[in-house]
Amino acid sequence: MTTVCLVGDPEADLRYELLSRETAREALATYDLRSPFENSLALHTVSLGAAVSLCNDLNWYLVRFVDEVLIEEPSITDEEWLSRTLATAVRNDAVRREETDRFLKLYGLEEGRLVEPMYLARSDDAELPEYDLRDVDETVGVRVTREEFEG
Repeated sequence: MTTVCLVGDPEADLRYELLSRETAREALATYDLRSPFENSLALHTVSLGAAVSLCNDLNWYLVRFVDEVLIEEPSITDEEWLSRTLATAVRNDAVRREETDRFLKLYGLEEGRLVEPMYLARSDDAELPEYDLRDVDETVGVRVTREEFEG
């Protein structure tokens, strides 16, 4: 199962914004919604393709109410998320699954809320540096494309 997690814009109540609108509510109606992070909605889809398609269907709402779209695909990694852009690139065969781990956005997790991302690049011979933007108990890794990393 592939997981999609929509992390809301701090200015919006994501659950309310999505479920109060008929088109979004209908698109999400068949899914069991949960909230792994503050102001987020997560759901399971049957595949990476289904996850990307759902995001495309919800794009109008994502642009307005979502800060980050995270996709977890167990066939790629069960320890890190993929950005929507990277997940789409994998689905479209523009990036091979085994080539997704070079660039990473590392969030701190503070009281259930994702905070201050730090961009890191993996190299073959070195470990990733520790998250050092603030004192946090946990971190959440999100694999990103080269363009997202450099942008």
